[in-house]
Amino acid sequence: MNEEVRLTAWVRGRVQAVGFRWFTRAKALEIGGLSGFALNLEDGRVQVVAEGPRAGCQALLDWLREGDTPGRVDGVTEIWDTPRGIYETFAIR
Repeated sequence: MNEEVRLTAWVRGRVQAVGFRWFTRAKALEIGGLSGFALNLEDGRVQVVAEGPRAGCQALLDWLREGDTPGRVDGVTEIWDTPRGIYETFAIR
C-alpha cells in the first residue's frame, strides 16, 4: 500500500480566488512525502498533481473531497498513474 503513485485530480466548484491552491500545497506539505503542484485552469477548476506514497496521495484526495478546504468543492475527478519523478517539491502554479 506504500507504492509510489501519481494522482491527478480536477477539483470543481468555487475553488479559484479563495486561496485553494495555497491551502492544497500546505496540506500536501503537512502530509509529507508528496511532490507536484496545484494549478488554476481557465475553466474555473483547479488541477492537482501529487506524486508519492499511495497513502499520502489518498489522504490528499480525501481532503480535497471532504476536508476543510477554502471556497466550495462541488466534485473531484481523479486518475491514478505511474509517477514521473520530475517534481522536487509541491508548488503553486
